[in-house]
Amino acid sequence: MEKVRVLIVEDNPDIVDNITDFLEAKGFLLDFAMDGIGGLHLAITNEYDVIVLDIMLPGMDGITLCRKLRQEAQNPTPVLMLTARDTLADKLTGFDSGADDYLVKPFALQELEARIRALSGRRTRSLRTLRVSDLVMDLGTLEVTRGTTAIELNNICTSILKILMEASPDLVTRRRLEHELWGDTPPGSDALRSHMYTLRKKINKPFETSLVETVHGKGFRLRGQP
Repeated sequence: MEKVRVLIVEDNPDIVDNITDFLEAKGFLLDFAMDGIGGLHLAITNEYDVIVLDIMLPGMDGITLCRKLRQEAQNPTPVLMLTARDTLADKLTGFDSGADDYLVKPFALQELEARIRALSGRRTRSLRTLRVSDLVMDLGTLEVTRGTTAIELNNICTSILKILMEASPDLVTRRRLEHELWGDTPPGSDALRSHMYTLRKKINKPFETSLVETVHGKGFRLRGQP
């Protein structure tokens, strides 16, 4: 089962420690920020399944962060607000800023887990595209574009690109690629090399910056440009 990636933006170290101990034991992958500015930076430079966001934060409050994430960064990642405020007006303010769910402190960690899983499942069902830098793949049609340029790929290259985009910026080993493409009977070492040559020619060559990288002796990765 694919692990759920969660960004926790919370300035209370005791709450952070409790969340960390509980969720990491459940297999979640966690990143943390202790203030709003750092949280916004992580949110727009990384890919998460859910963002857990406290409202009262130093540097930038959670309402402002969420609004910037939605309106300026156009980031659709589900946001779960954490707050000690439980009035209807406070909740409506949170939802108006773009939050998807609301959890009032103090809360049970089991409920936090359930809310995160529900939001991550909603994101999985609604996610229709993969994006790395200016490279986009529509998961419904498997159409690929880089900027405004449509890129025609054969079936194998499309499958390789999808694997690299899903893993980006992490390395994908040659063995993993061969197994996902051909199972236990790969056609030979030259087959993957030939497809990677074609993919690099399509994705890298016509553009100023290269995205597909070969890590010699290890595998391949798709690295987005800042």
